[in-house]
Amino acid sequence: MIAEAGVDWISVHQEACTHLDRTLYLIASHGCKPGVVINPATPVHVLDEVLPLVHHVLVMSVNPGFGGQTFIHSSLKKIESLSQIRASHRLQFRIEVDDGVQDDTVAGVVAAGGEILVAGSAVFEESNPRESPRRLLESALAERTKQVEKTMVGGQL
Repeated sequence: MIAEAGVDWISVHQEACTHLDRTLYLIASHGCKPGVVINPATPVHVLDEVLPLVHHVLVMSVNPGFGGQTFIHSSLKKIESLSQIRASHRLQFRIEVDDGVQDDTVAGVVAAGGEILVAGSAVFEESNPRESPRRLLESALAERTKQVEKTMVGGQL
């Protein structure tokens, strides 16, 4: 199994997994952190029963298959919804967002609750693949700093 190769995190697509909770428990039983992936057309509520079991939820912000696609903005509502569910149920899962993360989308993704960002084309199709990740990280950190400052001003920390 892939866990024996040293993998720490394993994610499975909700849409491709008939027995999702069984699969997530199996992943955890091998000492790995189980995650679940949802495609752009999949509603968040299909994860209600498994969110307490997962280490991370990966929201696909493009349709799987190839890079360079345009970010699907309805993904932001899914990210926000997952963030609210996590807070209201006191869950610990991380929120990952895959693809379409670029200079013009990174702040919105982080503002919605995205924590782990996957940016392929935004990095590798740039003329300077060292500069692009730095810009993305700076934008993500600036947005996260704004969120923390708002929380502190609101007295919620």
